[in-house]
This record gives sequence, structure tokens and C-alpha cells, in this order.
Amino acid sequence: MFDIQRVEIEWAGRPLVLETGKIARQADGAVLATYGETSVLATVVAAKQPKPGIDFFPLTVNYQEKTFAAGKIPGGFFKREGRPSEKETLTSRLIDRPIRPLFADGFRCETQVVATVLSHDLENDPDIVAMVAASAALTLSGVPFYGPVGGARVGLIDGAFVLNPLLEQAADSKLDLVVAGTTDAVLMVESEAQELSEDTMLGAVMFGHAGFQPVIDAIIQLAEKAAKEPRAFQAPDLSAIETEMLGIAEGELRDAYKNTVKQDRYAAVDAVKAKVMGHFFPEGQEPRFDKEKIGAVFKELQAKIVRWNILDTGSRIDGRDLKTVRPIESQVGILPRAHGSALFTRGETQALVVATLGTGDDEQFIDALEGTYKETFLLHYNFPPYSVGETGRMGSPGRREIGHGKLAWRAVRPILPKHHEFPYTIRVVSEITESNGSSSMATVCGTSLSLMDAGVPLKRPVAGIAMGLILEGERFAVLSDILGDEDHLGDMDFKVAGTAEGVTSLQMDIKIAGITEEIMKVALDQAKGGRAHILDEMAKALTSARPSLGEHAPRIEVIQIPTDKIREVIGSGGKVIREIVEKTGAKIDISDDGTVKVASTDAKAITAALNWIKGIAAEPEVNAIYQGTVVKAVDFGAFVNFFGARDGLVHISQLSNQRVAKTQDVVKEGDKVWVKLLGFDERGKVRLSMKVVDQATGQEIKEEKAEPVAE
Repeated sequence: MFDIQRVEIEWAGRPLVLETGKIARQADGAVLATYGETSVLATVVAAKQPKPGIDFFPLTVNYQEKTFAAGKIPGGFFKREGRPSEKETLTSRLIDRPIRPLFADGFRCETQVVATVLSHDLENDPDIVAMVAASAALTLSGVPFYGPVGGARVGLIDGAFVLNPLLEQAADSKLDLVVAGTTDAVLMVESEAQELSEDTMLGAVMFGHAGFQPVIDAIIQLAEKAAKEPRAFQAPDLSAIETEMLGIAEGELRDAYKNTVKQDRYAAVDAVKAKVMGHFFPEGQEPRFDKEKIGAVFKELQAKIVRWNILDTGSRIDGRDLKTVRPIESQVGILPRAHGSALFTRGETQALVVATLGTGDDEQFIDALEGTYKETFLLHYNFPPYSVGETGRMGSPGRREIGHGKLAWRAVRPILPKHHEFPYTIRVVSEITESNGSSSMATVCGTSLSLMDAGVPLKRPVAGIAMGLILEGERFAVLSDILGDEDHLGDMDFKVAGTAEGVTSLQMDIKIAGITEEIMKVALDQAKGGRAHILDEMAKALTSARPSLGEHAPRIEVIQIPTDKIREVIGSGGKVIREIVEKTGAKIDISDDGTVKVASTDAKAITAALNWIKGIAAEPEVNAIYQGTVVKAVDFGAFVNFFGARDGLVHISQLSNQRVAKTQDVVKEGDKVWVKLLGFDERGKVRLSMKVVDQATGQEIKEEKAEPVAE
């Protein structure tokens, strides 16, 4: 029944198995990849005919995690998997980015890649396994895909690169880098780093590239056994159209791209396009070509005009040279009620970034296959249509918003203070109010400024810059701080973020068949200079965190109590802690290790709550003096509440240095008195004294020694 083909290799100390022919046989390509005991099924289906009326490649990648893979049942009312999680969305993008450039030019058949996590051993992250499985399925499918692609994760532990570190090793790694590419070149990089040098980052990329070569060889071995016949596909020859279009539009298109203002440039390009469409589709005549073909050729011609100008003259669309960064303006504290705010403007790209500080109640619960955990740093990126002067849908964040937000999150997280040192939940929101190139890097810069404005003690300011590439044969040009057009019409989007000390995040996407180590080194070196310039410009607004939190931010105080006192502080059914919160107005969070966080915008509320908790959790000290309240007066003395909820007895003989006939002659219920803790009797009862303490000052009365009598 099954024609099973299988290849197994040893990869980074664990077995990697690629198998096909048993599951999902009606798909064009299907591969089950198993690494350790993590298994991912990847399938590929491509439509037999091109999708009409489009001038792009309709590729969709869906990565999905099934909770049964980790032996879990989904939470929620319906008890089934719902909308994609952030991890699923990001991994879908991670797979899409390296495979998209390798499809044949002109291929327009709708194609869907689905990667499903079927088993997770809680040691090997399924994202790399899914990338390998998707590459293998595409290679077997017969669609015009010029792969295979390999991928790997690289860590840096104890100064050495580690290929595909286990999940438990991640905490000890100074680097989390995912790299993908072909045999000859790198196609995609995604990373988070602890302020590493450019040379270290480049070394990690090349280490990962070498590390996944055995995977590419294994996919080729499997393809030799099980690949389908390649589809008959011939890219349409549009050279005649291009020659004709150049004759009528080249000069005007070159002039259009001399406009340095984005909106003026777009208007001029639209005018040239209208002229071209009028030439190829005259009224009253039968059209010679499809509109889609004319549109595709015009788009290609735009790219060539921009690329030729840059390579021939070294001058870019807006008149800059290759290395110059657009003018920067940074402002902080622009929103009066926000805890921290910044407006970062670079050329025609602008981000309004707002930081909000919260308590433990605001932490986000993440329900992952590896288990549920809390996240204390949130960064949300929004890209409204007005930022590019358009109308459009407003709704929940899409893949682009989630991906850009995560990139900025990775760039900033390494320079945040440790949570035990700064016990706040931090949420940053970046509203992109203008966009013309690299709004994600503007978000990084704005986030750094807004956090410092909020008083968050960052290690150092962090900035980001986007680099581009124009590659024609042996000639290439690396562009600093790319415009939107240079991103669309160029060959690379290379984003580098970091501090003055090193790189914190690196992301690279290639639109061609990969780039070499030489080009990456040039891009990294050029990005370092650009980043330093941006940090200098940001320093004009703020150089470090403000010395105190904003006026409207909550204050959090942290104390440690014995774990055996936690139950007393919480009380039966939470009665005690609810009373503390109700009467003081402070928020209280108690961890299992005895860490107590008390938060409020009112310092008096924090002090009151802390004193209450200390009174419950702490033990009174013998010979110490306390102020207390008389709660009951009896014949043999007075009971005084002197330490939290703790009461003690002041015996009638300890009420005063004078003879006391009746307790009520000295104290009454509700009186505030000073007492000294004498100790505990044989039954553990507290013994207090008032007569040894000055009731006016709270100071202990020292016994005066009698003067010796002179003989």
C-alpha cells in the first residue's frame, strides 16, 4: 500500500529522519521530518493553472502546532486549537522568507505549504524541523522550486558556537540565531544577541550555513528516490515588451525617480504608467498584450531604472550617497499622562512610541507546547494605512505587524534590566504615523527613548538601521537606511539593531538566490557606522534613563518573607490579603519563593501595606521597643497589639513604676502605648513592659546607678 522512502542522518548529535510516501499522499509533496522525538509533517500543494489577474506569486505558508504533540488538551471553552499563536505566525514567516525567492520567475500558480507539529519532545524546537520538512516537501513536489533550502539554529554558549542547542540550553546562550540558505549562499537570518560584535554575528551565520549542509544533502538523497517529475513551466518571454516600453518611458521614468519627495515621485511614476497603459491599450483597438504582463514589465522596468542609477552614479532616489542616513529628529515626554513617550522621525518615517509600566497583574500568560509561562516585556507594533497616505482595513494585527513587533522586541530585550532588579511589567506600543522605509527600526529607536523617558534603567540606548543591496553580476552596492522603494526594488532587506557595545538583533531577507560572506561583511560594517550616527542623534533628546519613574507610573517595592509565612499573609481563602488591599489601596503579588511585590501610585499606600505584611510575617525581637494599641484591659494587666496581628500581655506590675491598684487607672482600650518586649514565658506567651519605656518619647528609661557614699 505504501511506497515509503526514508533518509536518516546524524545532525548535531541527534538523528534527523526524512520520510515520504506514507502520510498525505494526495498532496504534491509531503515529508515527515523527525529530529530527536520532534516530528513535523510538511505538505505542498500548487494549483495546476495560474491564478488570473495577479502580477505576484500567491504563496501561503501555514505553520501550526497541535497541542496533542506535547500530550496536552487546549484550554478555553471549545477545547480545540483556535487562531494562530504569535509563535505560529512568526514561524510561518520564518519558513516563507527563505523559500519565496527560489520559485521560478513568472510562476503564478497558487501554492500552499502547511507544516504541522505532530510530536514535540520538549528538547528540539519544531521551527527548524518545520523549515527542513517544508524544503524537502517542495523539492519532491515537482513545482519549479530551485532548492533545496537548509536551516539551523546557532547558539553561543561559553564562548563557542553550538549547532541546534536544546531548549534547556537557551538560558545559557548569548545568541539565538536562525539561518537558512542553499548550498552556496545565505537567504535568511533572524536573531537575538547579547551585544555581540559584528565579526561574531558573521561567524555565527557562516557556522550555521556550514552546519545545515548535511541536511541539504539528505534532502537531495530523498529527492533522488521519490521526487516527482518537474512540472512543465516556461517563464513568459517579455523582452519585446520591455524593449518597446523602454523606448517610450525610460527618460520620463528616470526623471520621475529624481523627485526626492515620496508623494511627488509617486505621482510622477503614476503619470508615466498612465502614458504606458495608454500606449499599449489605445481606445477602440484590440489589445496586443494582457494587462498583467504590461504591469509586470513596468514594475520590472522601475526596478532596473533605480538599480542602474545607483550602480552607475552612486546616487540614490532621494539624492543621498550610499552611506548617508536621512535627517533624524527625536523628542521625548510628548504625552503628559503616559509613563514614557517618544516621537522618532527619520526622513519620511515616523514612530510614536509609548511605554507603560504595570505590575504582576499585567504579565501576559503564554500557553506554549513547552508549557505555560509569563512574559513581562510586551512590544506591540501598529501600521495604520494613513502612515503611507492610503485608506485600508483597520483590525487585528496581521503577520507583518506581528513580525515587525517581534523584531523590535528581540532588539530591545537584551538591554532591559533583570526582572528581579526592576520588577515591572513593561508594555511598549509603537504607532507608525509615517512610513517610507524601515518602520521596524524606527520602532527600535523610539522604544529605547520611550523606556528611558519612563525611567526604565536600560543598560545602554539601542538603535536600528535597515540596509539594502543592489546586485548585478559582479557589481554590488550596499545602501544605508533604505527607502521603501529601495526595499521593494532592491535585492536585500538587512536590518541591524544594537548599542554602542554590539549587536542585539540581526534580520536579513534576500530576494535573489542568496548573498556571499563578502557582501554580508560589507553590510555589517556599514550598518555599524550608521547605527553609531543614529545613537548620536538620539542622544540629543536623552542619553540615559531618567533618575525616577514618571509621575503617573506605579511604584513597586519588593520584600522577602519566609515561605512558611505566606499562608498567614494570604489568610484563609485570601481573607487577609484582600483586607490589606482593600484598606491600603495597594496591589500585592506574592510568589511561591516568598517574594512580595507591593505596588501603588501612592507611596503612603505602599508603606502601609508593607508594614502590615511585615507585621504578619516578621518575628518580634526581644528587648526591642514597639508602639502598640491596647485591645483589652483586665484585672491582671492589659493586652496590647504591638506587632502586626500579634498581641502581648503587659502585666499590671509592668504598667507603671508606681503601684497600680486597677489597670484602667493607667490605660484604657484604644490607647496608644510604647512597650518593650521582655521575652516569652514557658508557654510561649509574649511578655511586655510599659514602665521601662518613656511613654512620651518611646525611649527606654535607663536605671540610674546610686552614687557611692563618701566616707
